[in-house]
Amino acid sequence: MTAGAVAEAIASGALGQRVWLYSNYHCNLACTYCLTDSAPSSPRRELAAEAMVTVARQAADLGFATLGVTGGEPFLRPDMPDTLAELAGILPTVVLSNATLFSGPRLERLRPLAGADVAVQVSLDRAEAPPNDQLRGDGNHGRVVDAIPRLVSLGIRVRVGTTLDPVVAMPEEERSRLCDLHRSLGVPDEDHIVRPVVRRGRAAEFEMGVDAGPADLAPELTITAEGAFWSPFGPTIREGRPDLDLLVTRTTDPLSTPAAAIARLAGARAPGDDARLGIR
Repeated sequence: MTAGAVAEAIASGALGQRVWLYSNYHCNLACTYCLTDSAPSSPRRELAAEAMVTVARQAADLGFATLGVTGGEPFLRPDMPDTLAELAGILPTVVLSNATLFSGPRLERLRPLAGADVAVQVSLDRAEAPPNDQLRGDGNHGRVVDAIPRLVSLGIRVRVGTTLDPVVAMPEEERSRLCDLHRSLGVPDEDHIVRPVVRRGRAAEFEMGVDAGPADLAPELTITAEGAFWSPFGPTIREGRPDLDLLVTRTTDPLSTPAAAIARLAGARAPGDDARLGIR
């Protein structure tokens, strides 16, 4: 498949417009539903900054429109703010973060992102601390609520990502309180994203979330230190072992190799066979 065919698949919507980058797998938290089984002691599995920038440049050349950076907790890496600023100079970028590290020197290091074409998507699952912290760790809710206005005051666009177990439905009145909270912190409704827990990684150990395979997930090229995957829900870790069921190719450079492979797979879907789950 040629680069032009990849661009056509992106333009037609057969292939997602965003390329995802797993910057690392270690994290300062150990959330119950974590896809990547991340924790402070988890293997880092980092993508070097230079490799991330190379992916971004090649992604732009192939016709992809945006980038996503996730982990682990990306901001455990001291180089992340400068790397994000460079990525955002190539394509609009969103980075997913637990937002518990944004104080003191780490907050100051975010200044290169002020006004850049980058959004920091922070995790906030509940309006009140007890149910939020039950899954994400003691004190998480308070640190996130404190961090969001700090980011906004720096001129950084903030999105709020809420992850819910569909089995445990959030009452409508609590959802309303959560929306009131993010609005009060400076995050508008269009920047509030709600998605389900997916039963992969640590969530599978706790029997949480919805099952998801290729038929359920939109094709979004996802690059890790171990290869290219079908979706950002794909390169999950369970009990220390990577899941490879959604691996597309081991090759990530040149990006045209996995891009062509995932475009072929996406193009083989029957008309109307749309994915039921996605990530933003």
